[in-house]
Amino acid sequence: MAIPLHRSSLLDDRSCGGRGFCDRYTQVVEDWLRSLWVDAVAAAGGGDGMALVAVGGQGRGELCPGSDLDLLLLADKGVDAARVADGLWYPIWDERLKLGHAVRSIRDTLALAAEDLETATALLSARHVAGDPALTAELAEKARLAWQRKGRRWLDVLSRAVQARHAAHGEVAFDLEPDLKEGRGGLRDVHALAWARAAGADVDERLLAELFDHHDALLAVRVELHRAGGRAGDVLTLDDQDDVAARLGDVDADALMTRVAVAGRAIAWSSDESWHEIGTRLATTRFGRASRDRPLDGGLVLRDGRVALADEGSPVADPVAVLRVAVAAARVPTRISPRTLELLSEAPELPDPWPEPARLLLVELLGSGAAAIPVIEVLDRWGLWVRLVPEWEPARSRIQRNALHRFTVDRHLLETASEASRLGAHTRQDLLSMAALLHDLGKGYPGDHSESGETLATAITTRMGFAAGDVATVAHGVRHHLLLPDVATRRDLDDPATVAMVAEVVGTAERLALLRALSEADGRATGPSAWSDWKAQLVDQLTQRVSARLSGDPIDEVAADPFPSAEQRAMLDGGVLEVRADGDTITVACPDRPGTFHRVAGVLALHGLDVLSASIHSERGMALDEFRVTVGPSGTVPWDRVGADVARVLAGRLAIQARLDERVRSQLGRRRPGIHQLGHAVRFDDGASADATVVEVVGADSLGLLYRLTRALTDLDVDIRTARIHTLGADVVDTFYVTSADGGPITDQEHRHEIERALLHALEPVT
Repeated sequence: MAIPLHRSSLLDDRSCGGRGFCDRYTQVVEDWLRSLWVDAVAAAGGGDGMALVAVGGQGRGELCPGSDLDLLLLADKGVDAARVADGLWYPIWDERLKLGHAVRSIRDTLALAAEDLETATALLSARHVAGDPALTAELAEKARLAWQRKGRRWLDVLSRAVQARHAAHGEVAFDLEPDLKEGRGGLRDVHALAWARAAGADVDERLLAELFDHHDALLAVRVELHRAGGRAGDVLTLDDQDDVAARLGDVDADALMTRVAVAGRAIAWSSDESWHEIGTRLATTRFGRASRDRPLDGGLVLRDGRVALADEGSPVADPVAVLRVAVAAARVPTRISPRTLELLSEAPELPDPWPEPARLLLVELLGSGAAAIPVIEVLDRWGLWVRLVPEWEPARSRIQRNALHRFTVDRHLLETASEASRLGAHTRQDLLSMAALLHDLGKGYPGDHSESGETLATAITTRMGFAAGDVATVAHGVRHHLLLPDVATRRDLDDPATVAMVAEVVGTAERLALLRALSEADGRATGPSAWSDWKAQLVDQLTQRVSARLSGDPIDEVAADPFPSAEQRAMLDGGVLEVRADGDTITVACPDRPGTFHRVAGVLALHGLDVLSASIHSERGMALDEFRVTVGPSGTVPWDRVGADVARVLAGRLAIQARLDERVRSQLGRRRPGIHQLGHAVRFDDGASADATVVEVVGADSLGLLYRLTRALTDLDVDIRTARIHTLGADVVDTFYVTSADGGPITDQEHRHEIERALLHALEPVT
């Protein structure tokens, strides 16, 4: 039997997916394995006392296109299985299939399983493939009984493993690039509950059957993920989502990720509840008696480790009760009793406007930080959160398709509120928490999300009973939550027009303080690429200057280090090329001639250095270029080599364009394309500076892009004064403060049209 032909045919059959594919693929593989067995046994002169057993994922019949084969060759004590093993393993490797394999006796296998969770659980799905079926049956039965006998111990081990796995692999329902197998709410959580049930845990059989429906929904996605990428993998990346969605017949990637989120939420909820119940029962058994209710405030108790209404037998008449329960759960922190949640879902809704206790409780809940997130998730699972914030519905499970964001919109809002809970030292915590909770809610609605969000925030905070002035402050924060980071990373902070514009938008010191805290909370919740020490420094510089302007203080007193500094001016006095580098900054002084900037930028690109910002100064026939770059994980930059190449390129001894083009072409086909959200655009902003023209270039990031853009400007006799480089995942927003040859803003429309044409051409990828 030729496995490649059958496997290829099955992979190409688009009508066969999900569980059906796994069943057929497992059958094809194991039919082939049985033919290998016949040949291997014949070559070895016999196969008595041996059996080939499928374990793990293969034993469960869950082979996906890129899955490893999980095989155990059982051999009675004294049986030499080496030749049979060679006759099996080598043909598998010859077909370039991944193989997890072992050759052991039943006794040795059980001994290993007694100490190793992975082995023990793999044996729970042991299934006969070839050889002596009695050996397989004996192993499977003994492994099952051993698992049951030590069930209590294994449940402890398994529970800890589940928690560790969740911490390491994130969330299927909320991550933008979820790990379908190992993440919280993934395939492995369903397996773990099945193993827990086999160990004696009281996991409802009907619940497990329902979870396997969600499991199979994720399994179908995993099958197509393997097909789409032609490789094994469990992380559904942004790059793969469109292809996988098309293969599954979804309208788009958003529909696919909603399907994934629904399954992930259901699995995660049931898994969390089940493991909490298992832990409670284990504790009861360990200490020999059931725990007593522990009274909490407001008619609540801690019952079996969960917050519950003291009276779970009567309807709830108080609409504020849901928030009292939520705050209590976040304080402990712990879960909420399912019966209490059921009663709360039948309670009357809050009036419009909310009573003051409800508003104060919501603010307290948001101020609980990370502890509030699972509590709000539970409320949302039961339909209680959307009763409090009906506008939340369109944001649920909504993906944000860029490489900066880690989470869906709804989870990002909760993470931002959590981050904001630590940042209220210089602003009102209640207003900051509300702005954080609502700042991206507009992404679920048509139009610009900041503008939509402002309208939503006004309606929501008014309904919640906030004072009119507070409503306006929260709405302003939502409308302008991107103002400080966008301006700080895209505009010249030394230009008075920049500070004046921000001060006019902000208006008051109180609103400025809220926006500063909200910027950090949003950035930290977005991901490590969205909030760095460099960005924090820029935002702080901008905030300090705007604060000074609002208070009437001289802005010069809060200025950053001047450019050029006295030390840099001294470099100009030499009249010759000088290169100095330290930390993340390189400064080049040289005789002023066109093209210095783009040549140095090209050298930095050639050495894999991403430019964050650049400043240019010229006087007395000398030019001074300062570049600040991103320093990699090593924390160091090979400045000696970089400096040597800078000297070579400025001396006309380095073919920088040819080298960059060669580097780009060498990477073609090896790098997967990113998700580009912004398209290509060139914008002129005449109001951002009084003495320069601001040109903003938006496009896909690529090696040497800054070199190509700045060369295009130089070729058109444009002088660059300042550059800001802002990377947004696979896209960039590069801002240049430029002047014409006479030193003033560029006003000639024909010249501007040519600049736009040249920059758009520079954005096109090298082929």
